[in-house]
Amino acid sequence: MPSSFGHEATKAAAERRLGIVLVSASAVAFALTGVLTKSIHADPLTITCWRGFFGSILITLYVLWRRRRSGGRESLRLGWRGWLLAVEGAAASIAFISAFKFTYVANVAVIYATSPFIAALFAFLLVREKFRLQTMLAAAVSLCGVAIMVGGGLGSGHLFGDGLALLMTAGSALYMIMVRAFRDSPVVWA
Repeated sequence: MPSSFGHEATKAAAERRLGIVLVSASAVAFALTGVLTKSIHADPLTITCWRGFFGSILITLYVLWRRRRSGGRESLRLGWRGWLLAVEGAAASIAFISAFKFTYVANVAVIYATSPFIAALFAFLLVREKFRLQTMLAAAVSLCGVAIMVGGGLGSGHLFGDGLALLMTAGSALYMIMVRAFRDSPVVWA
């Protein structure tokens, strides 16, 4: 028995390390998105299309690899919930890339930082999930910061981009709630 426990602990530790590496790598890639998007001399839809094209190839390879590894038990049928996730995620992605083209990267980052709080609000409104007082206070402070950022942009010509960043943030928050609500949908495939 001790051998089995030791093996499980080692496996859990390895999975935890892999998780830390993957989340860190995704944070670096996500942090560079604004700078890289600003440096590309193409319109937002062109960037989004190429981003979606290469992303879809990588996601398809990953999903097929996972499916083969599990013996083909995972279904690739999206159903209406999966398609809703796909369309909503695509709309948020278009707003995300477009926001970088029409406002400052810092504005997009600050506005996006409110997504957990907007997700908590959507969870309360859509699925009646309770949230704590600390969450409400943090959300209020966060939204005040966004109001200051956006308010400072009034008259600077960046209000449209800030609005796109807010739309992207709301879309991402809604996506988080949909993923939790549609547990039976193949989220990665969508």
